[in-house]
Amino acid sequence: MDSDIIQDFKEQIIYRLDESVRMITISFDQLSEEDIWKRFNESSNSIGNLILHLCGNITQYAISSLGNLEDNRDRDAEFSATDGLSKSELLTKLTATITKAKKIINTCSTAEYQRKREVQGFNFSGIGIAIHVTEHLSYHTGQIAFWTKQLKNKDLGFYDGMDLNIKNNDK
Repeated sequence: MDSDIIQDFKEQIIYRLDESVRMITISFDQLSEEDIWKRFNESSNSIGNLILHLCGNITQYAISSLGNLEDNRDRDAEFSATDGLSKSELLTKLTATITKAKKIINTCSTAEYQRKREVQGFNFSGIGIAIHVTEHLSYHTGQIAFWTKQLKNKDLGFYDGMDLNIKNNDK
């Protein structure tokens, strides 16, 4: 029973990670190289910063902590960058990072999902880490989509071809 729940949990986490990558890829298809590093103001982050930040966060939480590997994150560098990677390089870096994370999430044992550990000053179980990675990626995916819509003034069509008005059939 517990193993079925953990397996379903893993599948749902991986589905959501893939969904965010799909949306970020659609957003990137609309953007120019220059758009990637634009900032609204001094207090905002560029899309490039958000991608570097996501890679750092996912590596720290899922790959290093959940995967029991060394944590070498330089968080400040994620936000101070103003260029350096192209649109294609950033997307490749993100997808490679998420692919590594998904492998660890998928192969993690029930005991590792239950074990508490400290990450970035917080105390989380493996389940808490997987949830954090998913919601954090989703949060910044929304920022990237918003930024893209602001820059391009167009709908991104994330759900084109799907009828999202279908009612639930569960009783």
